[in-house]
Amino acid sequence: MLVEGIKSRPVYRGLTLQRHARRHLFVLEGEGAHALLDQTDRLDETILSRSEILYVARGSQGKGHDQALQQLGADMFFTAPTIPTLLFRLKVSLSTAHMGTRLYIAGTEGFIGQAMMVALELGMDHASILTEHRGSLARRVQCVHCKGITDDVTQTPFTCSHCGLPLLVRDHYSRRLGAFQGVNIDAEEPGSAPEPEELFL
Repeated sequence: MLVEGIKSRPVYRGLTLQRHARRHLFVLEGEGAHALLDQTDRLDETILSRSEILYVARGSQGKGHDQALQQLGADMFFTAPTIPTLLFRLKVSLSTAHMGTRLYIAGTEGFIGQAMMVALELGMDHASILTEHRGSLARRVQCVHCKGITDDVTQTPFTCSHCGLPLLVRDHYSRRLGAFQGVNIDAEEPGSAPEPEELFL
């Protein structure tokens, strides 16, 4: 049902520490904490003294990620209760950042997309942002008909939470919206939509 090879599909190359960066800003969600914790052998005092970690536990399967991250000893550490709170803090951090700051984002696709939107709005080049997908494959989807966005979509088709249309989740991704596109699957023959299939767990 999905179209293969769509060029807009995001590619997450993983978090590779840029040792000579002036400042390291790690933005992590849930299991995305492991993208940084798995590299503790590379985190020396110099890197940590120039690092800021922003973390939200949403979607985490395990407990204690926030304590493990805090124990790394970064210059600044912030745990957010929600994604909007974390994104607000990210906006503040980036708006005061200097040249040479490296941004690292890890978590679910929906989270990565939202954090990247903040960075892009503040003038960062998407190619210079290091990303790593960790956790659920659930998608953030925009209905192309009503423009509403639904988070944590795991099946296709699914019912738009805004207008109620049955939507086919496409692999077409909008970096501007940080979301995949959903199109009405039974527009020509209402009521003929197939049963939902779990594809993005």
